[in-house]
Amino acid sequence: MVSISIVGGGIAGLALAACLDQDRFEVTVYEKRPGLPTVGTALGMWPNAQRALDRMGVLEKARAVGPLIGSGSVRNAASGEPWVTVNGGEMFAISRIDLLRLLDEALPVAVRRVTSHVRALPADGGLVVGADGVHSLVRREAWGARTAAKLTPYLALRGTLPSRVSPDSVGEYWGRGDLFGMAASYGGMFWYASYRSGLGPYGIDVAAVLEEARGRYAGHSPAIRQVLAAATPEDSLVQRIWTVPHLKSFVRGRAVLVGDAAHGMMPTLGRGACESLVDAVTLADLLNTLPEDQALRAYDQQRRLRTRALSLASSALGRVALADGAQPLRDRLLGLARCRQARAAVDSSSGG
Repeated sequence: MVSISIVGGGIAGLALAACLDQDRFEVTVYEKRPGLPTVGTALGMWPNAQRALDRMGVLEKARAVGPLIGSGSVRNAASGEPWVTVNGGEMFAISRIDLLRLLDEALPVAVRRVTSHVRALPADGGLVVGADGVHSLVRREAWGARTAAKLTPYLALRGTLPSRVSPDSVGEYWGRGDLFGMAASYGGMFWYASYRSGLGPYGIDVAAVLEEARGRYAGHSPAIRQVLAAATPEDSLVQRIWTVPHLKSFVRGRAVLVGDAAHGMMPTLGRGACESLVDAVTLADLLNTLPEDQALRAYDQQRRLRTRALSLASSALGRVALADGAQPLRDRLLGLARCRQARAAVDSSSGG
C-alpha cells in the first residue's frame, strides 16, 4: 500500500480522497477544522465540475440541493438595468456547506482522518498532497517562501438570506470600483460584494464591514440596498482576496498541489471550486492507473496551463468589473452591447 497524505479537508482534499483507489493507497486526510462550516457561500457548478461530481457519484444529490442558475445579467449598479444577459443552461448553484457534506459522505471508511493543524510536512515517506488553500503549508515548505500568496487590494463580503431573490434582480451589478451579485440558492438566496479595502488582512469585523458596505452601496440599485439591510453578521463572511503566483510546476518531488493551493485566483469567473474538483478527479484517476511519476507528470501537464489561463482571465475580468477611473467608458461599451443584444433578439423573433 502506498501512503498518501492529503493536507487539507476542503473541496479538493475530500474529492481526491473520495476518488483514490482504496486497494492501492493508504489515504490520510489532515484537516484542522473539526466539523463543517456553519456559514457558506454558493458555488456555481460548471459542466466540468458536474462531470467530476458524477465521477464521485454525488451529482444527483448535489442537483437536489442546488437550484438551476437559469439566466443572469450583468447590470448597471446604479439603476439595476441589465447590460448583458446570459443563459446558464444546466448550471446550478450549491452552497459550500452542502458540497462539503456530500464530499465528506462520499469518503470510503478506509480513509483515515486526522483533526490537526499541520505545521510540518508529514514525514512518512509517502506522497504529500497540498489541498490546503491559498496559504498552503505544503507549497511554502516544498516550493519555498517566494510562492507565498499575494494580497490583492480587494475585500470579499458574502452572505445568505432566507428570502427568495426576484428573477428580475438576479445577476452581477457593476459600479465604480465595486461589484455586487445575488443569485438563488436552496431555501433562499446568496449574495456577494467586492471592492477595494485597506482592512485586515486578518481579523476583520463582519458587523463593521456590513455597515461600511451599506454606506458604500447607498446610491446603488434598491435591490442591493434591500439585501444589505437584511444581512446579518451571523450569516455573512468577510475576507481579503488572495491569489497564488504562477508556478512552473504543480509537482515537486513527492509533493503535489491541487485546488487553491496550486492556483488560487480572483473569484470573478466563479471557477475556483470547479477547478478544484477537476484537479482532484484528474489526479486520482491518473494515480489509480499509472505509476506515480508518470501520473504526477501527466497531472501537471493537463492542469497547470489550463488553470493558468483561467487565472489570467479571472484577473482581467476583475479589472473590468471593478473598474474605477475607466468605469464610464466600460459602462458606455456595455450599453452598446445591450443594444446589440436587444436588436439580435428582435431579429430572431421576427425571423430576420
